[in-house]
Amino acid sequence: MKVLTLNTHSWMEEDAEKQIEVLAQTIAGNDYDIVGLQEVNQRIDAPAASLDKYFQPTLDQKAIHEDNFLYLLIQRLNELGCLYYWSWVYNHIGYDIYHEGVGILSKSPLDPQALLISQDDDPADYRTRNVVIVRTHYEQQEIMIANGHFSWWLSPDEGFSYEWKQLESELAKSSLPLIIMGDFNNAADIADEGYHLVLNSPLQLRDSFQQAKVRQGEGTVEKPIDGWQENQASIRIDYIFSQSYFKTQTYRTLFDGKDTPQISDHLGVEASFSWSI
Repeated sequence: MKVLTLNTHSWMEEDAEKQIEVLAQTIAGNDYDIVGLQEVNQRIDAPAASLDKYFQPTLDQKAIHEDNFLYLLIQRLNELGCLYYWSWVYNHIGYDIYHEGVGILSKSPLDPQALLISQDDDPADYRTRNVVIVRTHYEQQEIMIANGHFSWWLSPDEGFSYEWKQLESELAKSSLPLIIMGDFNNAADIADEGYHLVLNSPLQLRDSFQQAKVRQGEGTVEKPIDGWQENQASIRIDYIFSQSYFKTQTYRTLFDGKDTPQISDHLGVEASFSWSI
């Protein structure tokens, strides 16, 4: 099983057409089973798109617009002969002109859910966050995937810690094998904050980087970016966590400007798993 996550920073990069093309070719070339994307944007004033059966809506689904980054990515994947089921969940207004959200692609049909995890629920507030949670299948086994773009660490009761506890509580209701991915905005090398909270969760999650038998790359942000303006190092804030049903074989960072073109202010994370249920 192959999984990819990327904060796309969509429509904020210099060459959006290149970004979609590189991402589509990478997905097609690597034949991912699941892809999780964050900062998937669409202009507020763009017209609604015409959708087919591969789009899997949530309850109270926000309209998909013609310039939705994931919608356009799906069109290009279709041209490449790759058919993915997909879902998109709205978070908040970004940079005054975008609906910003998170999306997921899967080779198998999805049963998606949008879960509000933030203390704020006003779309005009950038702190409003939803996670997309899906039930899908891999090798006839039902599994659960969660993809989110979380807030920064503020305190044990605010920001990331609050959001994580909401997600953790919801996911604990299920016994399905679980993968959680996304932009966690918490660095792995900072003790006793978000990364520590995830690894000590009763969900018993494992970090694909730590578990992989073969690793290529590590950090996922290598320069100052929004929210990490003082950063001057390579830090790891994007993750793929899984339960023990998934045995991590490989971990790799992508879109670093070396082996693969840089297309976002984040690097992508790829993990491959063997299946042990």
